[in-house]
Amino acid sequence: MKKIGILLSGCGVYDGSEIQETVLAMLAIQEAGAEYICISIDKNQHHVVNHLDGSEMAETRNMMVESARIARGNVKNINEVEIRDFDALVIPGGFGNAKNLSTWAFDGPNGTILPEVKLLIVNCINAGRPIAALCVSPILIAKALEDSDLHVELTLGNNTDASPYNINDFHAGLQTAGAKTFEKNIHGIQIDEKLKIVSAPCYMFEANILEIRNNIKQAIDALMLL
Repeated sequence: MKKIGILLSGCGVYDGSEIQETVLAMLAIQEAGAEYICISIDKNQHHVVNHLDGSEMAETRNMMVESARIARGNVKNINEVEIRDFDALVIPGGFGNAKNLSTWAFDGPNGTILPEVKLLIVNCINAGRPIAALCVSPILIAKALEDSDLHVELTLGNNTDASPYNINDFHAGLQTAGAKTFEKNIHGIQIDEKLKIVSAPCYMFEANILEIRNNIKQAIDALMLL
């Protein structure tokens, strides 16, 4: 049975991994006849956000401890897994990608990425392990490859359909990091056949949970084919 790693940055859209995208990715992986392995980082989040009102809370939380909430306690340390432990990687969305796994939220494309996250992504690509990047997580792919000669094909959506974000700005940032960008709607995904990377916009749009579920299933099914 194929094993799919899921990289988590916490628990909650505003300060960690997007919960619905993560759970729907887990479901799609099992529906595809594979099993998932949750992976996280034993470091503190940038901050903690009250998901009722968006305010910052005077707390400190650990990414791995928070990720265990979604993984029902079964989460592995990124430093204790090897590429041979899984056949592909999925990165759900959530601001944790831009706040915890990288500094994109504060520094844009000039920000940094955690070395262990960069190493995981680069090792996957070098080993021919496919990656599915959901929602905002393509920023991590771009950052991981920005110093290479590889120009990955990615999407975060389009600037036509309703979105709480400026997709053009995100795409411009990806291009600054060396990626090629493509416009897709909630019913589309971008597949980089050469690098075996799938990206799906998901909650970059003002979409409902059924549309999100279908977009993620598209991405996971494409991942399995790769």
